[in-house]
Amino acid sequence: MSDMSDGPRPQPDGAREERRRRFAEAAREERPDLALLCLLIGAEADPALDEAAMDAAQIELDRLAGELPYAPTGGPGAWARNLAELLGGRCGFGGAAAEYRRLESSLLHEVLRRRRGLPILLSVVWMEVARRAGAPVYGMGLPGHFVVGFGDPYGGHVLADPFDGGHLLTEEDAAVLVAGATGEALTGPMPAPATPLDIVLRILNNIRAWAQARPEHSAVQLWALELSLLLPSHPARLRLERAQLLVQRGEFLAGAAELEEYALVVEAVEPATALAVRRQAATARAMLN
Repeated sequence: MSDMSDGPRPQPDGAREERRRRFAEAAREERPDLALLCLLIGAEADPALDEAAMDAAQIELDRLAGELPYAPTGGPGAWARNLAELLGGRCGFGGAAAEYRRLESSLLHEVLRRRRGLPILLSVVWMEVARRAGAPVYGMGLPGHFVVGFGDPYGGHVLADPFDGGHLLTEEDAAVLVAGATGEALTGPMPAPATPLDIVLRILNNIRAWAQARPEHSAVQLWALELSLLLPSHPARLRLERAQLLVQRGEFLAGAAELEEYALVVEAVEPATALAVRRQAATARAMLN
């Protein structure tokens, strides 16, 4: 696959609509399939990621799980060490600072191919491989960094950092990671385990942030917003961001209409915001003159 920094290639509307319908349905399953949702995100950026390619990615996760010892003795620590030896060691999955500059680092199929990615995507690989092998695994969204846990998140457990090859972490180590990423100390208890939809929204937020820093990739920001809005629960402000982005992209009528709809939604609780948004809509419409 070529460098994704060139942006997404055009895709037929019918294929996009079908994929988004599938994404919305998968997000509403009782037990959402995290790998499938991540692959459907990848297909937005890479039209070559068709059904066969998504199946191949799932098969690769199955294959990696088959490399793990079954039910190792030693509890959560044994699971964590075995995953680190397999994925971080033999397979070479890990991260580096340069990954934050690449869109591929947020796409599961590319992370499986390149064995490089952001902490959250590497954690998805760890979690999906471990889950298939029967491990008690979960994701933990620390401020500024994502890690995986093994065991009981509220009892006996160990943490591992897939970005660092699966290095085992004490809670003190986790606090140092947070301080390094955010400049602030980790206070209070450790965060609760992240749900699959928490993880998907965080991945889409990363993609939006990547694109926002690169205005020439506003199309990427737009599809990341649109997928976020298909999730059962999402911040209301994403609707405002999408409307403003449409205006920035020169889609003045569509953007103005969505600004006005957002103003209606927030008017009862935030009248000042609604007034400001209506002014933005009027300005957008005036750009057509």
